[in-house]
Amino acid sequence: MIANDIKVKNRQLIYQFIRAQGSVSKQDIVFGLQLSLPTVTQNLQYLKAQGLIDDSQKIKNTGGRNATAYTYIQDAKAAIGIYISAHHMNGVAVDLSGNEMLTVRKRIKFDLDDDEYLRQLGRIVEEIKERANIADENLLGVGIGVPGLVSEDGEEVLYGLTLNFTGKTRTEIAKYIPYRNRLFHDSYVAGYAEVWGSDHLEDVFYISLSNSIGGSVVMNGEIYEGSSHKGGEIGHMIIEPNNGKTCYCGGKGCFDTVCNAGVLDQYTDGNLERFFQLLEQQDETAVKLWDEYLDYLAVAVVNIRVLFDSVIILGGYVGAYIDSYMEELYRRVDARFPFDESAREYLIPCRYKVEAAAAGAAISYIEEFFGAI
Repeated sequence: MIANDIKVKNRQLIYQFIRAQGSVSKQDIVFGLQLSLPTVTQNLQYLKAQGLIDDSQKIKNTGGRNATAYTYIQDAKAAIGIYISAHHMNGVAVDLSGNEMLTVRKRIKFDLDDDEYLRQLGRIVEEIKERANIADENLLGVGIGVPGLVSEDGEEVLYGLTLNFTGKTRTEIAKYIPYRNRLFHDSYVAGYAEVWGSDHLEDVFYISLSNSIGGSVVMNGEIYEGSSHKGGEIGHMIIEPNNGKTCYCGGKGCFDTVCNAGVLDQYTDGNLERFFQLLEQQDETAVKLWDEYLDYLAVAVVNIRVLFDSVIILGGYVGAYIDSYMEELYRRVDARFPFDESAREYLIPCRYKVEAAAAGAAISYIEEFFGAI
């Protein structure tokens, strides 16, 4: 490793040590990272000059002089994430801890051929930036999550049959966004948001139960996309091969046809919250739809667990409501699972209940920043 690489690595170690510890003295860093005092001092000066850490506080001791406390500034930088779906534009601002600083949700029909729609996309970015008080120099970028497969460089939609936008480019979509930006596959970044910053989640399969079904495979904290960027595309796993409904892909009996959110909210005119309210009230139709839904979901969970032997996270629009129904889902999964283990050991509801794709698209810029300090 050349001298400059070592210098950058030390700087990143020190910054991440401060982030992890919350408030530390210079000596804490020296002992914790086994670095020399001059190295630590030089890097602290650099990080302070960049506006990334604060040294205005003291650590109180029982005797002697109080040491300077170094803390990291959460909102020194921020990123914006946007998720565009069939009927909404959802946006978030995220700080360096991955915390959502602001959330904006607008109902607007998806139409990338309408210039006014593209202008609205630009406006929502500006609104978030202004309301979250993010200066131009502190905005790391704008991530745009889309319900489709995206090229490795984030420049083009490779597969967008759900909303018929295959082939659309970042340049077209972000026409009115005057900041660094790129496209992200929604399920990938939603799954990434769930594991980012976690000490115990490294190998995960994330299921997005939204208007369409998606998934992401996370291995060693990184998204596994596969050889052609289709890794995790479980929406097209066959669940009902004999009498299945036709999927938008042209096949029959796909997981998407039996567990997308529309299977439930078709009963409540597209209002998923209302569906779960009726379910709580034991509405007969809602109970029947949910019973069928859980059966199909249990089959999918068993298949995924057998294949990947990892933690499975249930997210997306339906995943946001599923906490109260996990015990019943555990029972159905366990009844089908061939091995001696309980679903409670590996099946969990999502952490991000809203705007997971938007948050994940923004967090990608946060992670990139950490690697470039």
